[in-house]
Amino acid sequence: MHLLDCPTQDYAWGTAQDIPFFLARPSTGAPVAEVWMGTHPLGPAMVDGAHGKVPLSDVAGELPFMMKILSAARPLSIQVHPNAELARKGFEAEEAAGVPLDAPHRLYKDANPKPEMVYALTPFDTLVGFRPTAEILRILSPLDHPVAQRMVDQLTRNPGFHGIVRMLERLLMEPPSVHEVHQVVALCHARLGLGLDIKRAYASVVEIAPHYPGDVGVIVSMLLNRLTLQPGEAAYLGAGIIHAHMSGMCVEVMVNSDNVLRAGLTPKHLDPAGVVASIDAEMSRLARVSPELVGTSTDVFEPGEGEFGLAVCQTSQADRDGVELPEIDARILVCTGGEVELTNAHGETLRLTRGSVMYAGPEDGALRVRGTGEVAQAYHPAQEGRRRKMLDLV
Repeated sequence: MHLLDCPTQDYAWGTAQDIPFFLARPSTGAPVAEVWMGTHPLGPAMVDGAHGKVPLSDVAGELPFMMKILSAARPLSIQVHPNAELARKGFEAEEAAGVPLDAPHRLYKDANPKPEMVYALTPFDTLVGFRPTAEILRILSPLDHPVAQRMVDQLTRNPGFHGIVRMLERLLMEPPSVHEVHQVVALCHARLGLGLDIKRAYASVVEIAPHYPGDVGVIVSMLLNRLTLQPGEAAYLGAGIIHAHMSGMCVEVMVNSDNVLRAGLTPKHLDPAGVVASIDAEMSRLARVSPELVGTSTDVFEPGEGEFGLAVCQTSQADRDGVELPEIDARILVCTGGEVELTNAHGETLRLTRGSVMYAGPEDGALRVRGTGEVAQAYHPAQEGRRRKMLDLV
């Protein structure tokens, strides 16, 4: 077992206090958005070696999954992650063109797809997946503005999933002016003030607009479902799912990738064509993940097609012998609350407090957790294609 030293990312949408407090570090007042736990070359975790710190990959090899702690004070970009084929082709094309891996306009940082799951640590707000056609028309029709009415006309002529994608494509390729976006925001604000919101669509516009004034993403937000996860709830975002996290703190588990195609609400490089192609390549699906209870203390989430899994274990002094975590070859574990002790099959122990991260390999065997706290374990499922029940939201 190895304690990990994990890098943080200081994206502007992060919070100044939450992640430093989680890691038991003083806040500098600057935003901290993510903690990366894995072997991705853009942010590898480090372990103690014979001559100092070495990347986790020196001990574990390249892991197929990664885990993050994410904390958002304001909305992230509207984005989509590519599927395996699009990721491979995009990565190969940018490599052949000699685009530096850290270039601001680089889109494909690796050749992997990036399905992901979020597990809420606090109430977590997100926009994810398209609303149904009828709901979008109910939202847009009362807005007396040419931009909204053009969208209504287009979707009325071509309803359904592919019609919504075509409407999004036109919005991104021919975005409304900053002045027009401001006018639509004012109309949403007026509807909201009259108590006439529709499933928080106008509220989303009013909340996002001050952070990204005049951005086309403010209009796009009305097309997306608003979802709030309570602590302990999870949602799966497969490839091709358009989304924009709004606020809150979560554990993210994903394939070992950093491929993000953005469509708005960001100063970073946009790729409208790539976003539309990724959505077109996958049927847009949005789902909460219903866990399987193992024993009395561990929730196991294994969505998707066996890309990754997450086991969340809560333990207390009532568990006199501790709780055994599901045995997996390679694991990354983070203590999300309290203080616990991990013991491997050889009797070796590591003590974790909130924010501590560790790696356990196949040689460690089954891990037993003792203490009072919560531990989240990310891993690659042993059974390919084993699926947990997912409940569609739309």
